[in-house]
Amino acid sequence: MKYLFDVNVLLALAHQAHAEHQKVSLWFRSIAPGAKAFQTCSITELGFVRVSVQAGLEADISAAQQTLAGLKASSTAPFELIADAIGVEKLPKYVRTHAQLTDGHLLELANGVGSRLVTLDKGIPGALLVS
Repeated sequence: MKYLFDVNVLLALAHQAHAEHQKVSLWFRSIAPGAKAFQTCSITELGFVRVSVQAGLEADISAAQQTLAGLKASSTAPFELIADAIGVEKLPKYVRTHAQLTDGHLLELANGVGSRLVTLDKGIPGALLVS
């Protein structure tokens, strides 16, 4: 199985100060041996860098980029950056509010490449909720 990580999963995995770090780290260690690949895309990588700096988890963009690169390099399963060519016309039917747009987009992206979207967000039909 391949897993596309939502921004919140990347943040929790990479930053010990994140409230969900322990939970996501345990999940990651349990799933990594059987995973074909872990995936990111432009949205999740940019979101990781933006939120890491904005929340004060990283000093600047360069530090956040280095943290993400270190996370990818330390994984036993390979990380893949997947291309994103899905437009707004492909949003799932459950998307009804602005707060659901990115989640819906990531779900369609994961489904389109045969992956599973992994998230900490409840209410995304078909996504794998780390709990």
